[in-house]
Amino acid sequence: MEYISQRITIDEQICNGKPTIRGKRITAQTILEFLSAGESIEEILYQYPSLEKGDIYACLEFAAQLMEHNYIVKDLAYA
Repeated sequence: MEYISQRITIDEQICNGKPTIRGKRITAQTILEFLSAGESIEEILYQYPSLEKGDIYACLEFAAQLMEHNYIVKDLAYA
């Protein structure tokens, strides 16, 4: 298991290697999608009682760190 932060982990045996929260089967993507849909932190914690408020903030921090990278868009040739 690789630790991206104290709360975000990657394990190829869990959720196909997607970043998860503390090795649980809850992906950072799931939490970010709830937040982007307008769910409050309290609502997410109610739906996932094993999570802590710090887990939600870790997902946001993880997403912000991804935006620090430079990305290049390339055209793909289709056969």
